[in-house]
Amino acid sequence: MADRIERGWRVLATALCFIIFGIGGLLVRLVVFPLLSLMPWSADTHRRVCRNVIHYTLTGFLWLMCRLGVIEYRVRNGERLRRGGLLIVANHPSLIDIVFLMTLTRGADCVVKADLARNPFTGAAVAATGWIRNDAGGVAMVEDCIASLRAGSNLIIFPEGTRTRPGEPLQLQRGAANVAVRGGFDLTPVVIRCEPPTLTKGDKWYRVPARRPCYEIDVHPDVSVEPWMPVETEAVQAVRRLNRSLSDFFTREIRREGA
Repeated sequence: MADRIERGWRVLATALCFIIFGIGGLLVRLVVFPLLSLMPWSADTHRRVCRNVIHYTLTGFLWLMCRLGVIEYRVRNGERLRRGGLLIVANHPSLIDIVFLMTLTRGADCVVKADLARNPFTGAAVAATGWIRNDAGGVAMVEDCIASLRAGSNLIIFPEGTRTRPGEPLQLQRGAANVAVRGGFDLTPVVIRCEPPTLTKGDKWYRVPARRPCYEIDVHPDVSVEPWMPVETEAVQAVRRLNRSLSDFFTREIRREGA
């Protein structure tokens, strides 16, 4: 009976968290961002301030989810994300993975789906922060990512492009590998696990697992891009090789963490 009551509470608490998230998104869109747009800042300063607003807002959202008992989480080597100019690549098992990365990485840039720019709760954030949309096209998106990193921003990319489908192998797109090879940037891999799984691809928010999910966020040492830089081979071949290596890395590390 106690387990049923606890699980029922987590369903209600999850609903409350998403309601608060939606209300918070509207307040930021209708109040905070319009007020910030009145300030006599440069465009770069405005983007930086707006990214910090998102950082602190999501930090509060993560705190709320933990306090209400919806989730718990552990971070290993999070200090590695407190540097600048990082190309952060992560696997994507859950809907809220970006919340962890945005909380751990202050003022980060990221590559987002074009749909988020049209969403009433997230569209204003995409516009105000200057996050990179994935509908810009392959070459244009890669160039935008390289420009962001060279400006000193931390850039978050989920190489899968969408959440992992449970039970299926990872399918990495080549965007992150393209940015690394063509821009000459090392990669900072982040392995995310959630046990038991929740908020996965195709999962309904109210289908909470039998026990409270625990997220593990493990920030690994940087992966040097130097061995993959195209010297004698073409850049396309170097990108493919690096992408395969990233896929093998994440697959291996996810299994290792789950062992």
